[in-house]
Amino acid sequence: MHRRTALLGAAVALAAPALPGLLRAQGAAPPPTIPFHRSRVGALEVTVVNDGASWRPDATAGFVVNAQAEEVRAVLAAQGITNTVLPNSWNVTLVRTAGRTVLIDTGRGGPGQVPANLRAAGLDPAQVDLVLITHFHLDHIGGLVGADGAATYPNARIAVPEREWAYWTDPAEEARAAENRRPGFAGVRRVFAPYAGRVDRLAAEAEAAPGIRAVPSPGHSPGHSCFLVQDGGQQLMVIGDVATSAELFLPRPDWFPGFDMDPPAAVATRRTLLDRLATDRIPFVGYHFAMPGLGRVERAGAGFRMVPLGA
Repeated sequence: MHRRTALLGAAVALAAPALPGLLRAQGAAPPPTIPFHRSRVGALEVTVVNDGASWRPDATAGFVVNAQAEEVRAVLAAQGITNTVLPNSWNVTLVRTAGRTVLIDTGRGGPGQVPANLRAAGLDPAQVDLVLITHFHLDHIGGLVGADGAATYPNARIAVPEREWAYWTDPAEEARAAENRRPGFAGVRRVFAPYAGRVDRLAAEAEAAPGIRAVPSPGHSPGHSCFLVQDGGQQLMVIGDVATSAELFLPRPDWFPGFDMDPPAAVATRRTLLDRLATDRIPFVGYHFAMPGLGRVERAGAGFRMVPLGA
């Protein structure tokens, strides 16, 4: 293992156990994190690149739509977590496969740190030749463009789930959308504009690149897709926002946040995917989990738990 990779892994191991004991007040310093973390899936190099971190406001105050505050406290307490302000990270995944450099999701843009942290990992954004998108919420696609509106990845094609593209580019869907969702449609137009003619639509379960296959996972958004990275008998599932909090939606996959656009579909997808990860012992990376978001899923009662694989 490269010395820098080993040191970064050690930083994760040291930081993660300390999280429950930290003062988690709004306005406090952001959670501890690292710029990137390297690992391998078979012969493929996989680098999780951080886009920053923050604290989620009180998890008992409406974050879980279908749970009471005391239920949320009980689930957290069972994990030894006594504070209800939880860490939230943004983690994109870079895969080098068959001579291609593939980025899965792009981060927030604006205040995000993906371009700087890619460079810290030894990669210029201009070297990315394919960007895969799990779904079109702006904290996943905002980083397609810089503050000047220009393409962050000038040499990349963009591949998106076909169903997701159909929804967010449909004027009828925009007209029907709730008022608070309509800015998302304008945001989609803005960030994809510099990539006109370079956007490919992925069918369900399509091979997006050598060793990377789309896994349909609707509910959080209409066309949400995970990506399964595999080589040499090893696998890694990039789960996007199938679960947005390891502390809450793994032990209680039947719970959902307000961000899930179709809650019944999101719950069904979450149960199915977590069961697959546990049964097949497939490691995963969670977009919003504490950096680097790498772990395995184990069954725990009626739900699941995450076993971190950060070192």
